[in-house]
Amino acid sequence: MKSKNIKILHVVGAMNKGGTETMLMNLYRKINRERIQFDFLSFSEEEAYYDKEINELGGRVIRSSKSINSIAKIIDEYGPYDVVHAHTLFNSGAAMIAAKKSGIKNRISHAHTTLDDSSSFIRRAYIKLMRYLINKNSTYLLACSNEAGKYLFGENAINKNNYTHFPNLIDYQSVLDFSQSEVDKFKSENDLENSLVIGHIGTFKPAKNQKFLVSILKEMKSRNENIKLVLVGDGSQRTEITELVSKYNLEKDVIFTGTRDDIATLLHSMDIFVFPSIYEGLGLVLLEAQAAGLPCLVSEAIQPEADLKMGLVEKLNLSDGVEAWSNKIIEMYDSKKIDKKTIKNVFDSSDYSTEKCINKLMDIYDINY
Repeated sequence: MKSKNIKILHVVGAMNKGGTETMLMNLYRKINRERIQFDFLSFSEEEAYYDKEINELGGRVIRSSKSINSIAKIIDEYGPYDVVHAHTLFNSGAAMIAAKKSGIKNRISHAHTTLDDSSSFIRRAYIKLMRYLINKNSTYLLACSNEAGKYLFGENAINKNNYTHFPNLIDYQSVLDFSQSEVDKFKSENDLENSLVIGHIGTFKPAKNQKFLVSILKEMKSRNENIKLVLVGDGSQRTEITELVSKYNLEKDVIFTGTRDDIATLLHSMDIFVFPSIYEGLGLVLLEAQAAGLPCLVSEAIQPEADLKMGLVEKLNLSDGVEAWSNKIIEMYDSKKIDKKTIKNVFDSSDYSTEKCINKLMDIYDINY
């Protein structure tokens, strides 16, 4: 393959199929890879979901510990890099020091979430120190939402000259160009044709709150509603959620798909997308759900930047309880559908357009694209 003349190092936890990682892959697939190479410094020893594709696209997955010296050694050994771009929450502070130590002029910390475990004194002290180091050693501060920016960089960060809101790039055209035959096949295989289908996509972890979805389903089944729940993803709470489904005798009404690539097919098999997150940096899948024209019911944790103002997103507080959420789902099920052309126009004219996202990132990277 033709040698690259621009090299970017992304510092990540592991390139599994989460919102941040999917956004990075959407970028990597779309950029001019004849000129630009993405490498990924991973803190995981295990092979992750996107590792193989990264190698196929010409990038490298380089494994490292989280220490400053280890990160600096990687930068020196595999570089020279034009940019070091960290996505590892407060540990980005270590990456920024390492990058500065290695003489990297363009050092970026990127905020992707609005909450973390900050309950212990040691953790709070760590956050305070790392926030200081991030601000001191980063040349740019990026955030998927202003709340995410405030959380990682501090309340005053969004007023700084080096702070930028960076929209999460999604491949919305692939969602628009779905296969109806594949949708029909999925619905037939899972007995969804004559049911109201609630859908959710997300890692099975406490923040995504899939247990609340199961409780909503239980409530709606008690009313004799003909309803199914499709849960897309996997994660640490998979067993707990499966056990809860069994406890409520809902095994025939919940479809666990696991991690899937055919997101467009899954979204177009749903009638309503429900996203009851306890905290959320933005919610990449919420953008994809709107690209599919789905009515979306979300919690108060969802950031306003994720609503594309097509009239598809409505919000309830988690404290409103399962009865209120159930009533809202029934109400939204009959909402007006939006045509494909309108959806495409909204994305094309928004900050989430592929061209705008790539051009903005190249400007931040100081690359003449």
